[in-house]
Amino acid sequence: MVSGAANVIEPKICLEDRMLMSSVKDNMGHGLNVALVNGISRELIEACASDMWAGDVNDLLKFICPLHEGTLMFVASCNDPVTKMNEETRKLFSELGSRNAKELAFHDSWVFVGAQGVQNSSPFEQHVKNSKHTNKHEGWPEALEMEGCIPQRSVAI
Repeated sequence: MVSGAANVIEPKICLEDRMLMSSVKDNMGHGLNVALVNGISRELIEACASDMWAGDVNDLLKFICPLHEGTLMFVASCNDPVTKMNEETRKLFSELGSRNAKELAFHDSWVFVGAQGVQNSSPFEQHVKNSKHTNKHEGWPEALEMEGCIPQRSVAI
């Protein structure tokens, strides 16, 4: 997974060498890019790009609620992940294992993989705050790239 950064780096979500979301697939956008994946088959269920600047956060909530047991949720930010994000959305991401959802701010970079029933917090999350002192791009933090092995579910969804 790769978060976006300014207009320099586009976000991408892939799993097991299969691209789930990218500009080439024309299913990415500014805001939060979310891919729902079957935890057993690893097949993409559905993908959504939610514009958190000009869009409606209720569209994002309808997309991810209810998240069924066994479904993995991949999230990659691009540009602004939070302007329209409300407390309900932050709480939902936290319940799915995010440690950082409550602190996300304007222009932050964020990648996250969560699921229902995650005990404590997901080990698959990275967050870089937007800071004029540490930004790699003018006004923007660096892109995040996260790789790893996500345990496969052993029960049917």
